[in-house]
Amino acid sequence: MADDLGNTTHFGFQTVPESEKAGRVKGVFGSVASKYDVMNDVMSGGIHRIWKDAMMDWLAPRRGQCLLDVAGGTGDISFRFLKRAGMAHATVLDLTSEMLEEGKLRAEAAQLGDSLDWVVGDAMALPFTDNSFDVYTISFGIRNVTRPQDALNEAFRVLKPGGRLMVLEFSQIPNDLLQWVYDRYSFNVIPTMGKLIANDRDSYQYLVESIRNFPDQDTFLDMVRAAGFENAKYRNLTMGVACLHSGWKI
Repeated sequence: MADDLGNTTHFGFQTVPESEKAGRVKGVFGSVASKYDVMNDVMSGGIHRIWKDAMMDWLAPRRGQCLLDVAGGTGDISFRFLKRAGMAHATVLDLTSEMLEEGKLRAEAAQLGDSLDWVVGDAMALPFTDNSFDVYTISFGIRNVTRPQDALNEAFRVLKPGGRLMVLEFSQIPNDLLQWVYDRYSFNVIPTMGKLIANDRDSYQYLVESIRNFPDQDTFLDMVRAAGFENAKYRNLTMGVACLHSGWKI
């Protein structure tokens, strides 16, 4: 196994054994689960909602489709998908059971429970058969995966021929001055918000650091193509603060 060879990866700005990262990520999201949605609104000034709506605009959900929403957490993307599609089904998979429990409460409140499944699982080893889903989404989650290429390979495996991949993730701003301003905000303000709202500065310090470690848009596009996806493209959102990557299993 790779871990037996002493492979390492990043956890924020720390270098850790690959075998430790998933447990650390679970600890982060288990800690912030009850405040996660509130913090998303505060950190982004609500802009994350616009990004997710842009994701749905490009995805154009259709009636009868089956979605796999990986690292789906509290179900934000799945709820949007179901509302756009009309009649469809979504499976939310996440490494952290606490996040899924928060999502179940939201689903009950929105009366969407019958259209959703909630599964604890690993993006790098999906517990589904080949060619099972019409759409695969992962939103602000792939940078937390130990080996993102493995997650993309798994996405390709579980999608049906003709299926669609859509990745929404923080990215790199192609302007040095704007990137500098964004970094000042990220590193100085967001961890402080995490302390005040979620009583957890360290988890939000990690989340900020993980953004800076994630590949730039073109590098990640190459990874999408390497997994086998065709017609792969990306669209920057808010000057590259976030980015949507799309690909098709043809």
